[in-house]
Amino acid sequence: MGCFECCIKCLGGIPYASLIATILLYAGVALFCGCGHEALSGSVTILQTYFEMARTPGDTLDVFTMIDIFKYVIYGIAAAFFVYGILLMVEGFFTTGAIKDLYGDFKITTCGRCVSAWFIMLTYLFMLAWLGVTVFTSLPVYMYFNLWTICRNTTLVEGANLCLDLRPFGIVTIGEEKKICTVSENFLRMCESTELNMTFHLFIVALAGAGAAVIAMVHYLMVLSANWAYVKDACRMQKYEDIKSKEEQELHDIHSTRSKERLNAYT
Repeated sequence: MGCFECCIKCLGGIPYASLIATILLYAGVALFCGCGHEALSGSVTILQTYFEMARTPGDTLDVFTMIDIFKYVIYGIAAAFFVYGILLMVEGFFTTGAIKDLYGDFKITTCGRCVSAWFIMLTYLFMLAWLGVTVFTSLPVYMYFNLWTICRNTTLVEGANLCLDLRPFGIVTIGEEKKICTVSENFLRMCESTELNMTFHLFIVALAGAGAAVIAMVHYLMVLSANWAYVKDACRMQKYEDIKSKEEQELHDIHSTRSKERLNAYT
């Protein structure tokens, strides 16, 4: 076998559908984790600098503690889906190799069916989880859009007195009033700063990354479902081939026995 034939064989064994889904998953997770982490850091700066909020001493669960928890969750998501993408690629390589080799041995394809079914269930759960993450990420985008709109309207309408209260967003408690109005100096400095614009766009990119991860999960579901169906058909085909081969062998043995009997009777 020449070098060209080897290259063609190797390229033929690559699970391109799983490869595309993995690239999309890694891109979405990278955008969500990277931009989400930086957006959370920018939110801390905005809250401390312009809303004049400070960390609560002790073990009290405040907005800054929640942001720190979200950052650790982001670290876990990045690590978990990096490993999960590799596992799905390995599963795609094994399944593609089994299909290319006439579905392989029956015991292997049975194991492949179980693995594919397990990955289908797990990927479906992850898809639902990413849908929830997408919805959750849209909340800070909505909040920063309101803040950006207030800044824009202030520059367009002279003398407008608009305020943004953090209590409806759950950032502070009902009894604690933390709002910023257009007549304050902090509001003008915040609108002119780069932190607000950068944080707003980082949350938008993080939302787009979460959406890309959802699309990748849907793509994986289609790939895994197709692989599971192929392997299931392979088991049936293998059973049929085994039965057919057994029947042919029995017919051959019967024919050989009768030929020997006829030859003995003739002699």
